[in-house]
Amino acid sequence: MSVQIGIIGGSGLYDMEELTEREEVRMTTPFGDPSGPYVTGMLRGRRVAFLARHGAGHRLMPSELNYRANIFGFKLLGVDRIFSASAVGSFKEEIPPLDVVVPDQFFDRTQGRAGTFFGNGLVAHVSFAHPICPDLAGIAYESARAVGANVHMGGTYVCMEGPQFSTLAESRLYKRWGMDIIGMTNLQEAKLAREAEICYTTVALVTDYDCWHPEADHVTVDMIVGNLNRNAEVAKALIAEAVGRVPVGERGCLCADALATAIITNPGAISDEVKRNLAPIIGKYVK
Repeated sequence: MSVQIGIIGGSGLYDMEELTEREEVRMTTPFGDPSGPYVTGMLRGRRVAFLARHGAGHRLMPSELNYRANIFGFKLLGVDRIFSASAVGSFKEEIPPLDVVVPDQFFDRTQGRAGTFFGNGLVAHVSFAHPICPDLAGIAYESARAVGANVHMGGTYVCMEGPQFSTLAESRLYKRWGMDIIGMTNLQEAKLAREAEICYTTVALVTDYDCWHPEADHVTVDMIVGNLNRNAEVAKALIAEAVGRVPVGERGCLCADALATAIITNPGAISDEVKRNLAPIIGKYVK
């Protein structure tokens, strides 16, 4: 049975204990090595692959992550849907710590990260106006409700560079702009998943208010870690529920054919090496 569903675990979520028939899959890709081994197994009757985004022991900073290798590895495993869990801060009183957000937009504040599989003589421009798969987001939202989480559907995720948190001036500005949550990892994952024609949604788990909040100075590391651990338990239940709700068979969303009209380079101008390296992604369009 091939792997169809991928799970990316963020801060605090380093394993899915409910997985059975476990097998570690180590691989390399044309873009280097992923964050660590993929753990494949059975979850709610479906074969899934789990990847700890920051590696064993949380060793990799957001800026150090090999986003391309991580997503390419899922593609090699046969994954066509990814649930990505992420710890975030909140810009709104009505989105308090321990709530869950399923965002539908991103705002990029990163600096020079690799966020495309293309280049080296191959140009493609995928549509990214709606960066989250609506079908998968709906499953995540309903699953959150089913496990009793306080969940918000929609909102904008500011993806910052880090590893430092925002300055007070930045945090106040993002709040005035109407942003909802802030994190450091999910934008590049969403871009690359779209290029790989993989459905992608974020399950954002709020650990704290960002520093705009008048009580932000009273937040301690112990409080954040405590919220991370509590959020991780919610995330495990939510994602397991979501996996069981994913329909079997063909996808009806636009993610499945995102590259159909995106490749602009003449096929005859693409090198054999690039064709080989990107065959899992472009093979059905470029021979």
